[in-house]
Amino acid sequence: MQKNEAVVAKVNDLQDGEKRQVTVNETDILLVRSNGEYYAIGAYCTHYQAPLADGILSGNHIICPWHNAYFQIDTGDQQEPPGLDSLPCYSVHVENEDVIVTIPQSCSQTRTRAMAEYNSEIDKRTFIILGAGAAGAHAAETLRVEGFQGRVVMVTQEDQIPYDRTCLSKDYFTGKVNKEQLPLRAPEFYQEHNIKVLLNKQVVHVDAKAKTVTFADGESLNYDALLVATGGKARQLDVDGADLKNIFTLRSATDTESILTAASRASHAVVIGSSFIGMEAASSLTQRGVKVTVISPDSIPFKKILGEEIGQIFKQVHEDNGVTFKTGRKVTRVEGNDTVEAVILDNQERIPTDMLVVGIGVQPATDFLEGIDLNQDKSIPVNEHLLCTAEGIEDLYAAGDIARFPDRRTGKDTRVEHWRIAAQQGRIAAHNMLGKSVRFQTVPVFWTMQFDFPLRYVGHAKEWDEIIVDGDLQKREFIVFYVKDNQVLAAASSKRDTETAAITELMRLNKMPHPDTLRQGNFDLIGQAG
Repeated sequence: MQKNEAVVAKVNDLQDGEKRQVTVNETDILLVRSNGEYYAIGAYCTHYQAPLADGILSGNHIICPWHNAYFQIDTGDQQEPPGLDSLPCYSVHVENEDVIVTIPQSCSQTRTRAMAEYNSEIDKRTFIILGAGAAGAHAAETLRVEGFQGRVVMVTQEDQIPYDRTCLSKDYFTGKVNKEQLPLRAPEFYQEHNIKVLLNKQVVHVDAKAKTVTFADGESLNYDALLVATGGKARQLDVDGADLKNIFTLRSATDTESILTAASRASHAVVIGSSFIGMEAASSLTQRGVKVTVISPDSIPFKKILGEEIGQIFKQVHEDNGVTFKTGRKVTRVEGNDTVEAVILDNQERIPTDMLVVGIGVQPATDFLEGIDLNQDKSIPVNEHLLCTAEGIEDLYAAGDIARFPDRRTGKDTRVEHWRIAAQQGRIAAHNMLGKSVRFQTVPVFWTMQFDFPLRYVGHAKEWDEIIVDGDLQKREFIVFYVKDNQVLAAASSKRDTETAAITELMRLNKMPHPDTLRQGNFDLIGQAG
């Protein structure tokens, strides 16, 4: 293979802990100096191509500024999602005072890691993954990357291979991403690596003690290890008229396609619930030219999650773009002749509509489990290795929306419904299915984009004693810290991406500044994380 060499810097141009984007033969490269050594890797995150030059360099890894994927600087390997691929890694050497990078004549900005080949003669075990969302997709690949040569079976009741669910209420909804761009991998990828994906396959029964999975078509499979990653199922509207046509929940790609079809013929839509799914749907429908009314029992969106001030910003952003709110209200019935025509509120107000999107949350999809003492919310209790802790159960793991796990910072059992955390849990579960002892210690991260207002959230805080604001809420450029018992448990930000990536790393290292420091406004998050 032909290669190109280029001088990209002088040896003292970068100090330890510095990074710079350079270009060699039209290929963008991130040049990094750490502990006196130079490294060269791909310049863009493999998830949404964020420039890693704007990220955080900490130890032997670089953190994406947008959604906080982690990559090793010496190998380019991805350590934490989102995204599945790793970065290319290029040869670097110093000659006299020149830093020289060698790259192939043609190269990609992404790299899929080498995977073990299936060989039933070497490994007769069968590992089953129930669910093809973030957790399932990442678990399946991790098994192969880590050398598993047994049988991998991934099961989904949907008719599609794993896809990017985060796009459904955002970019896919608004047309920025098309259907062909949704899948995380091409079908050929799973065939090549002998990952059997069973589509349209509904699980009706899991006997955890007999280690058997039974499907609606009567077929059953035995397993040596099982990962339950079935996610949540959307809560349905339970009022008179809820069975009329043009009433939707938004959980799958099929749901989104149905909503888009209805939206193409609609002039007015009602969204029930001010959840993230509900509010993102309201934003996306409005951008498609549909007049939207949001009905919510809450006075302010996201008040319980983000606080009153940020919740009010979201509400104002939506109102500025034409969304109408009916807060403190509930829908008591739906009217229509075959198809929804109006909703009636608890104050008897009637709101005409052509379609209805229900965004009132999800509940764990675990009804098929037998012999497991589930939590009250139907989630699966797991330990820090994501192994089910129910008495008498072996070799059963859970990841994603259905897993209730010990929070690394508070020690309390918690459940988090975020795409990135599900992806990382899938990876960690796969390691432990293989007999390793890898603890789940990822810092939760999620993001939303509604109209032109982006928000990043790091950590997890169900309640707080105090909110510390750095920046200007009215200008929508800020970081908000959520403090409980004099400890920062979470942070929400807008247009402060690099600092937010630093917060992710500081939380991972248990080095977040004390609230007293944050109150004074005298802190350097990027410097402390680097």
